[in-house]
Amino acid sequence: MSRTQYFVAASLDGFIATAKDDLGWLLQFDGFEGGKESYDTFMADVGCIVMGGETYAWLMEHEPGNWPYPSTPCFVFTRHEHTAPAGSDITFVRGDVREFIQDFRDNAAGRNIWVVGGGNLAAQFADAGLLDELILSVIPVVLGDGKRLLPLERPTPPLELTASRTMGRGIVELRYRLSAGGNGS
Repeated sequence: MSRTQYFVAASLDGFIATAKDDLGWLLQFDGFEGGKESYDTFMADVGCIVMGGETYAWLMEHEPGNWPYPSTPCFVFTRHEHTAPAGSDITFVRGDVREFIQDFRDNAAGRNIWVVGGGNLAAQFADAGLLDELILSVIPVVLGDGKRLLPLERPTPPLELTASRTMGRGIVELRYRLSAGGNGS
């Protein structure tokens, strides 16, 4: 059975981007020891990607003509009209994540679902009890403010730490399982 995973990097103070969606603080760590291995291992088990519209727009702006997930079905939650790059398997959707969870699972075909980018979207999955795992790379930078890791309206139940490891340049990867029923039950 597929798991819904939020694989993300955040600053020490819990932000995934600056308030203006700048990722320069994170991109300076590209190529750190263990990073590519961690990403490649994670991606080998991903069968479907779900992302928010702001993340999609950021990718289109910063990687024009280079869709990084050509062979993986992707659903983009957005209120705006977008076009998909040639050769991509992208479906644009609006609504509650619960309405589409079976579509995500069907497209994942037994592999995992990656909620990529967008703490707000990941929070919707958590609130609905549909987020199974948080895989967090803590980056040794303090931003002070920005886009929060998981902007929930109330605390989660305790998360279960299932693995941790130190990677290059002071980065720590933490794997947490969310408790059964998630935050919204």
